[in-house]
Amino acid sequence: MAALRLGSLPPPTLTGITVTKKCERFNGGFKVVGDGGGDNGFPPFLPKEIEKIKDPFARNLARRIKRLPVQIGCSESYIMSSCVQPLAQTDANPVALLHCFDSSCLEWRRAYPLLEESGLEAWALDILGWGFSDLGRLPPCNVASKRYHFYQLWKSYIKRPMVLVGPSLGAAVAIDFAVNYPEAVEKLVLINPSVYAEGTGNLAKLPKVVAYAGVSLLKTFPLRLYANLLAFDGIPLSKSLDWTNVGRLHCHMPWWKDATVNFMVSGGYNVVSKIKQVKQKTLIICGENDKIVSNQLAMTAFRASECKHATIAGLRSPLSCR
Repeated sequence: MAALRLGSLPPPTLTGITVTKKCERFNGGFKVVGDGGGDNGFPPFLPKEIEKIKDPFARNLARRIKRLPVQIGCSESYIMSSCVQPLAQTDANPVALLHCFDSSCLEWRRAYPLLEESGLEAWALDILGWGFSDLGRLPPCNVASKRYHFYQLWKSYIKRPMVLVGPSLGAAVAIDFAVNYPEAVEKLVLINPSVYAEGTGNLAKLPKVVAYAGVSLLKTFPLRLYANLLAFDGIPLSKSLDWTNVGRLHCHMPWWKDATVNFMVSGGYNVVSKIKQVKQKTLIICGENDKIVSNQLAMTAFRASECKHATIAGLRSPLSCR
């Protein structure tokens, strides 16, 4: 199988400096009145470590990240929620891109330009508790809170049934959301779905001090580099180092450790019983040589769906992101 080139650089008009994003209060709420941008075009809320990243796809998509106010409770309760918003609305159903466990919308840095070039209305979303939202006042980051926050964002901004794309743990997020809010999801695309873990298991029972120690380890560069080497074949070490910095950029958010521990002790995602409840047409994509999520799990998910609504596609070679 020939190597696939995932993405091309955005047009020059997207690489320049944008106007700083501002928010104004209205009727007890907020509205976004500008786009983010600092000296290098990056939103000011991103960690300063963004400056060290060399990958041009990551840098360009980072410049597109916005924070939108999402109401989560009473009229005064909003979360400024990070995402990449499409430049224009189309007649076709929008595509919403979730990310893997403990990650951010920057996962889509190479695919997102291709989707836009194809004329799709694509949203790259940060799941509550990960990414680059403003969680200074940390809300609960359990499954129910993540689901409700996503629904409120969809209800406020996307507003139409969407094609929901979930890779790895993002597939569990997508299944949980589609079963609970079927009116919001037209179709599902599950990529190397990790949907058979029964939550965080015994990790939910750990003492807080041990949980925080484990989360601190999760942030370390060596562990993230190892995961990156498992995920990508045949890339230079220098690129692996840079992509590791991309993958852990959100870990520099001041609330990240608290939010991750909160999710871990809450029990995490357990969607095994929900797979048969999915009514939407579903495409399952898996790689035969995936070293992180076994392709056998994708086959199991396909069989569990009773084959009524699901289609499975296999890739014989790992995707090359060069």
